[in-house]
Amino acid sequence: MSYWQRLSFFIILDSCIVLTALVISEFLVRADIMLFSMPTILSSLAILLGYFLSSMKLKLYKKAWEYASIGELVIIFKVVSLSILPALLLQQIFVQDIYARLLAVTWLLEMMLIGGSRFVWRLYRDSILLKPTDKKKTLIIGAGSAGTMVARQLLKNKTSDLLPVAFIDDNAKKHQLDILGIPVIGGVKQIEHIVKELKIENIIISIPSLSRKELNIIFQECAKTKANTKILPMLEDLVTGKVSVSQFRDVRVEDLLGRDPVDMNMESITDCVANKVVLVTGAGGSIGSEISRQVAQFSPSQIILLGHGENSIYAIELELKESFKNNPVDFVTEIADVQDAQKMMVLTKKYKPDVIYHAAAHKHVPLMERNPEEAVKNNIIGTMNIARAAEWNSVKTFVMVSTDKAVNPTSVMGASKKLAEMIIQGMDKSSKTKFVAVRFGNVLGSRGSVIPLFKKQIEKGGPVTITHPDMVRYFMTIPEASRLVMQAGALANGGEVFVLDMGDPVRIVDLAKNLIKLSGNTLEEIGLEFTGVRPGEKLFEELLKAEEVHDRQIYPKIYIGKTATLYLPEIEEIIATFADLDRDTLKEKLLNLANRNNNIMHSKQVMSVSS
Repeated sequence: MSYWQRLSFFIILDSCIVLTALVISEFLVRADIMLFSMPTILSSLAILLGYFLSSMKLKLYKKAWEYASIGELVIIFKVVSLSILPALLLQQIFVQDIYARLLAVTWLLEMMLIGGSRFVWRLYRDSILLKPTDKKKTLIIGAGSAGTMVARQLLKNKTSDLLPVAFIDDNAKKHQLDILGIPVIGGVKQIEHIVKELKIENIIISIPSLSRKELNIIFQECAKTKANTKILPMLEDLVTGKVSVSQFRDVRVEDLLGRDPVDMNMESITDCVANKVVLVTGAGGSIGSEISRQVAQFSPSQIILLGHGENSIYAIELELKESFKNNPVDFVTEIADVQDAQKMMVLTKKYKPDVIYHAAAHKHVPLMERNPEEAVKNNIIGTMNIARAAEWNSVKTFVMVSTDKAVNPTSVMGASKKLAEMIIQGMDKSSKTKFVAVRFGNVLGSRGSVIPLFKKQIEKGGPVTITHPDMVRYFMTIPEASRLVMQAGALANGGEVFVLDMGDPVRIVDLAKNLIKLSGNTLEEIGLEFTGVRPGEKLFEELLKAEEVHDRQIYPKIYIGKTATLYLPEIEEIIATFADLDRDTLKEKLLNLANRNNNIMHSKQVMSVSS
């Protein structure tokens, strides 16, 4: 039906309703029907005129009544009320009397008949045309505005195979109430029982304001059931119209791990990066590529993407040029190895970067245990090469990406990163360049992360292998880690080791169980297998040693470590002699030097006790 056909239909319908309401009012008030009396004729004309004028003014005839709600009912109330006013005025002028009871009854009948005529189609549509047949019973967690929005859209959506049958909410005041005809029947702790009782097949988490910790609690309750668990899209995606409220997504491990993101000081980062030349080493890696993406958002004049692997550098170049094709950022690629001191010097002199983000490193713990000489060449010598090039060419800020494994290191990788930190802290003392390091724990989705390994094992049917049941790690997302690196560069005075408060560590066993559940499998189907701690691994990681910790935060949830004792001559000796050492000897030298402070403190404690 076209708009003009609808308009004609409703004008005729409403005219009949208004006149019928007047006739019935006459009969109810006076027990008589006087169709041709002067008050009746005047009232009819006045009410019809007032009704149609106010309807046009308030756009009553432009409403889609199949989606009518309280807003449309309020408009009907206004239109009917305004239609009575001309009748009052004409009765006072021409009859010198106001038939208040007659107009009051007419108003009530108009509200009932006009409102009913509009909403009867929605009732018919919802109860007959859209009556669910083979839809899957769905439990909605969250009886707030988002949950109500989800339920309303599911009830209206013909194509959706989900039927909301109940709400879950921890607000006890909502329990036993109905929302859109759907009962609120309990709190989060009752999810398992409710799913079994109502034979729920799907669960939708619809609380956009949830913290990761709260979401984890809810998900653990959902994981006790066999129902398929989905989550509402991000609130900003709904508001901007990127996705519909019915486009639910799977819960991801990133939703459950790590901590709530820290808001960064965008103004200080902009001052550090905007219209500047930025060089990123290891730009093809998971951290380096994300740093490049984040930096590009702040409109630097040029980003030099430096890396050893041509395929990864080519991939990030294509991605950035496509993503930022409307931005005046010049993306330049350089295939080079940070172990090549001369090439680092040439490139730094050529581009004269204002900021260097040094993300190139070997990070795989077991591989570096078996190849300690490569850790020395890449993590120590490579860092020294690019740092010296930065100092020689007056780079303003040099930010090194470090790791929590540099604290009390038990692995070659951790020891090499600890010694690399010492190198840049030592250079900061005599250089105009501001040298800083940033430590953080494991990043979700990086090449060396345990998560891709677990996913592959689950895809093959298991078992998922874990080194130790008590193994714990800190986790954060790659974008968070990259923003922290940028924030460190913006806050740097020189010589600092920045550390992010990463919240509570995560048990790897719990991580594996969550991944199994998220994959749609059960723990019994996949299974867990403990293989023993690998060489160089620790059961838990630290972010700062006790003697490194400053009491104050430099920025919300960002700490600065104190400068430790620097053993620069000893590092130079390792660099000069490592090629002549066997692997076991080299490993021992690296670990002893990186932990020398700990050994000295331990010796002092022993002497104190013995005395």
